Amino acid sequence: MKASKNGFVFAAAAALLCGIQVAFAQGAKELRYASSAPPNTVWDMQTQRYAKEIGDASGGKLKVNAFINSQLGSEQDTIQQIARGRIDMGGYSMTAGSLLVPEISLLNLPFLFASQKQQDCVLDDHLTKITADLFAKKGVQFLGWNHVGQTNIIGKKPFTKPDELKGLKARAQPTKIGGYLWTAFGANPNPLPVTEWSSAHQTGLVDVADAPLTFYIFSGLAKVAPVMTRTKHLDQGGVTVMNKAAWDALPEDMKKAIVDGGSKAPAPVLRAEVRGFEVKIEGKFKAEGGTAVELDDAQRAAWRKGMEASWPKAVEAIGGESGAYWKAIRAGIQACGA
Repeated sequence: MKASKNGFVFAAAAALLCGIQVAFAQGAKELRYASSAPPNTVWDMQTQRYAKEIGDASGGKLKVNAFINSQLGSEQDTIQQIARGRIDMGGYSMTAGSLLVPEISLLNLPFLFASQKQQDCVLDDHLTKITADLFAKKGVQFLGWNHVGQTNIIGKKPFTKPDELKGLKARAQPTKIGGYLWTAFGANPNPLPVTEWSSAHQTGLVDVADAPLTFYIFSGLAKVAPVMTRTKHLDQGGVTVMNKAAWDALPEDMKKAIVDGGSKAPAPVLRAEVRGFEVKIEGKFKAEGGTAVELDDAQRAAWRKGMEASWPKAVEAIGGESGAYWKAIRAGIQACGA
């Protein structure tokens, strides 16, 4: 009889604990996370992992609902919604991030960095604080760097020389300086969001574009623009951000959970994963008949030389605090070495 009574007590205690856990889970604060990552890509994996790690770090107090593949809208749309507080957080390319902070579009200048090592050093060691401060002024909390990947020129034929772009219609990044890559070589830029890239190639709206390698292959672009010229003119980074009012409203333990969740896979890890994935995917792309045209050092030098003259023009065109940001970039390049 005594054992039965104890059993009843233990059962009641277990039921109570279960009820508390259910109520706790039901009371978790939910955050909507926007991403344009195509399904089954390294970015998708990183997004899902980040969401899980925040939930784990918060002990279930936070639940990050990840919406990939532009489910909530294009990058250009959703990052504006984060600034307005309609979406809580998201991961973005520098291109989308520059719609809020135009100064960071300077990081997308083709051939700006001498190496990936130099670029990573400049971002991590010299630009994190100034970038966070610029986002804060726009009502957005900077949570860290992420990575998009190596960008090449794509189309229906190779483009090994800059003068081969003359007169062509080119898809450009929708930023103040997005057209510089094309106008420098006589092409006519047309700014388009990523959601319109494929249809633009199919309809003839554009003849040429540039795209991150992994996105190019997984988004279906490779089917309509089947030739990739390996200019490697940009290894595009990205930013993870959150609405600042939503961030400020969180208790300290939840803020810490978001920071701790991100620390499980910091920027160097994210970059290494994307770059490693690119090697595998390019190999698969070639094995399945894809065309990847390599450039020699002299050819790449010709492209770089054509772009360098536009760098000061870009700083002037962006305005705002671009002068200070450019100074920080150049100082970082000098400090980091090649």
